[in-house]
Amino acid sequence: MKIAAADWLPYALPLKRPWQTSRGELNQREGRLLRLQSADGLTGWGDCAPLPEYGISEDAAAAFAEECAHLDLVAQQARLPLNAWLSGEPPADVVTVNRNFGPILKCSTEALIDAANAGFSVLKLKVGIAPVSDEIAALRQLAGVMPTGLRLRLDANRAWNLADAQSFIAACAGLPIEGFEEPLAEPAPVLLQKLQSTAAFPLAIDESIHLLDAHFFRHPPVRRIVIKPARHGGLLASVELALRARASGIEVIVTSSLESACGLLACAHLAAAVAPDAVHGLATSEWFSEDTGAAPAIVGGRMTIPSVPGLGFQSR
Repeated sequence: MKIAAADWLPYALPLKRPWQTSRGELNQREGRLLRLQSADGLTGWGDCAPLPEYGISEDAAAAFAEECAHLDLVAQQARLPLNAWLSGEPPADVVTVNRNFGPILKCSTEALIDAANAGFSVLKLKVGIAPVSDEIAALRQLAGVMPTGLRLRLDANRAWNLADAQSFIAACAGLPIEGFEEPLAEPAPVLLQKLQSTAAFPLAIDESIHLLDAHFFRHPPVRRIVIKPARHGGLLASVELALRARASGIEVIVTSSLESACGLLACAHLAAAVAPDAVHGLATSEWFSEDTGAAPAIVGGRMTIPSVPGLGFQSR
């Protein structure tokens, strides 16, 4: 395919409220869109949104954007939605997503009811920000008023030592917990396996990608991995990683890295291609006051995927 023109379009998108984790907070998301125009009149898009504190370097984000823009063009030429081109399966219409609320101490009964009424089955909360005892108390209070059918997905972003992680996971026993991401500040397979053996729900690797070696897949210490395609350098590498995980009996979840609508669409296509039956961490567009384009709609806890050839992104 011959590329006739290429340009980068920078953006700075304010958030409606701070995106807070154990590693700090964001009030604005900065990045740049890559626009490729082919000689036959097609336009391909990619999103470069580095986030070094979460392991997404400028180089990795740029590689993700460049590959995505090229694959957008390739899928358009093939007259297939990107997810169908990636999977070789019929196009997907929707993927199920979790709502992402923020810190557990700021979550109220009203927030739980609102998530359930909106059709979400999983609500994601951040932990590891306040003292462990305070967050355990908040977890127990929320569990006592949890609407039927709603479960919690928790993420510590590598906040705790082993003792604190053990205390929190023990406190989760019998509660409606769907999964738990990155409990340990210094994760090691033997420690993660120890924690997983005490938990009735999946523990997950997200930013600790240095653990994803051959030994990890031969002897998985946790039951789930979280894939952020920008962290892994692109969609094709993410597909390969997902296939390897699933062959080892490991669950796969795809999440955005708080990219704009362009990057979010790429993540949604990946999710549909590699784990169509999972609940993915993609309901992040509601955090933006403005966006680079129209984000995919979410109805009843399910995100609509464009049925047009390629990525389906339209810039504003």
